[in-house]
Amino acid sequence: MARMRVLALDFVGTLAGHGPAPDGRFVADVLRGLPGAAVPEEFPARFDAVTRQLRAADRSRRVRTPFATRLGRAVQDCGATVPDLRRATEAVFTALPDATVDPRAAAALRDLRASGLTCVLAANTDRPEPVRRRTLRDAGIADCFDALVLSGTLGIRKPDRRFYAEVTRAAGCPAGDILFVGDNAETDALGPHAYGMSAVLVTPGPRPDALPGSIATIPHLSHLARHLNRAAFQAS
Repeated sequence: MARMRVLALDFVGTLAGHGPAPDGRFVADVLRGLPGAAVPEEFPARFDAVTRQLRAADRSRRVRTPFATRLGRAVQDCGATVPDLRRATEAVFTALPDATVDPRAAAALRDLRASGLTCVLAANTDRPEPVRRRTLRDAGIADCFDALVLSGTLGIRKPDRRFYAEVTRAAGCPAGDILFVGDNAETDALGPHAYGMSAVLVTPGPRPDALPGSIATIPHLSHLARHLNRAAFQAS
């Protein structure tokens, strides 16, 4: 922990609550408002079916099929017309509210950043980078992050080791210099720990039995600075 100089942060459950996911009906309504788009009545059911199929396959392979790819598959399957899948994806997630950033977590992040830490957002998400950056900007924390590592952009999801490799690349340092903080034991604690990072699990509940002693737990991100100060004192 004493060498830690980069903070890698999860988003949902750590910095923010849970945002809604777009279903086929919502996507169809957005697409029908785009110039040149033609969306048949069967599109919503087909989109939902494609989403279920690809998500099941993704979990087994630890990848993240980009939303635009899922959208394109559904468009092709039902004979819809969408001239620009990238723009359509941004339109969907612009129309759909993102998760709301927790003000206490945002304040804690600003203090951690002010202490001199490099910060990387490291999240599994369908939302395009411009949409997530807008969410961070609206919460007043966009300038806290030196880089964003998003599964929807990479096509790889936590806990795939390639995701953590991308975090180290974005951070510009070895894995041992990174502290990964998030609320999911598998993807934000055990996965980074196995890759060589330090990890802290954010959980208001009891400590998971599977967690090794070297992984600490805190009830909220606002407790992280106190934990780091205590760890630094014990190491000195």
